[in-house]
Amino acid sequence: MGGREAGGAAGDDSGAAGSGGRIPDGSGGSDGRSGSSAEGGETGAPPDASARDASTTPDAGTTPDASTTPDAGTTLDVGVFDAGGSVDVRTLPPPPATWQEHWFEHNQLLQLVDYNDEAAIYFDADVDRTVTAWILPFFTNMWRYTRATYGEFKNGTTDGRLYGIFHQGKYSGGHPSTYFDSSHDLRNVSDCGPGPWPSSGVDLPSHETAHVVEGANNGTHGSPAFGIWMDSKWSEFYQYDLYVALGMTSDADRVFTRFTNTTDSYPQAGTRWFRDWFYPLWRDHGHAQVMARYFQLLSQYFPKNGSNYSRDLNWGEFVHFMSGAAQTNLKAQANTAFGPNSPTDAEFNAARTAFPQITY
Repeated sequence: MGGREAGGAAGDDSGAAGSGGRIPDGSGGSDGRSGSSAEGGETGAPPDASARDASTTPDAGTTPDASTTPDAGTTLDVGVFDAGGSVDVRTLPPPPATWQEHWFEHNQLLQLVDYNDEAAIYFDADVDRTVTAWILPFFTNMWRYTRATYGEFKNGTTDGRLYGIFHQGKYSGGHPSTYFDSSHDLRNVSDCGPGPWPSSGVDLPSHETAHVVEGANNGTHGSPAFGIWMDSKWSEFYQYDLYVALGMTSDADRVFTRFTNTTDSYPQAGTRWFRDWFYPLWRDHGHAQVMARYFQLLSQYFPKNGSNYSRDLNWGEFVHFMSGAAQTNLKAQANTAFGPNSPTDAEFNAARTAFPQITY
């Protein structure tokens, strides 16, 4: 949750901490406490309904350094996703013309400024609309790519759109919500402040959209890995892949350099999540498809209570499921990236025994 708020998603809308598969969903808490930066980074502690962060530095608990690393500032020569279609396609019923906020301390009467079948964009009354023409096209292409890659985010009664909410001069940071969450009226939401919103402002809404993806994937509510990768590391994979896929080369290069040169405090000091874990997975195992397979395997085999994940992953299970997604035993890579206890041999072997359906 970039610079933002965080809410706990627990299989209901209570926002209670400690529930399985938690992911910030805007169901509780308040702006300006434990969350993530406007750059798209988040604090190390899993957010819950009582905490969000107003930080505007990259990743509280992380330290960018200036070292030169292999491939820094470069992207692979990969095909650009064909978003296809016009931003003006409107076959679904229109979203409401206004939307009264009723979450956290948010209390604005939002105005619908534009929409199509992919996205609906809402502003509060103070947003400077002279610099925002980029928002609907960006949301449209981002959501088309996301749906094509990770599947649909809807059920029989929801429209599946991505709802972008933008504030100016208030509510520093951002938060997500999903179609499972009544807190935001059963909509997939990226809610961002404090603005302004020139065309360079893509990182915060894309960061929040990454949380929508992890929190409502394959028809299942929650993110069992959230306590492991915390509130920015998966988002880094999503953002880098998104920018590459959409041909946003300068943005891909920019975040590649930042993410690669960032060290994290979890699970141990000096960890480099992007350089040593997520980027090698992206590079060597099919780009976004490795995470699409991970989410699919998780929804197929990890314990659920109805449509909600019933608990979080431990380190052995996380690496086991990721190995299944990569079709390669990733334990050695995990120990190189995260240290000898993430996971231990015993924890990893226990996960393989508990989930024999995951093979590689």
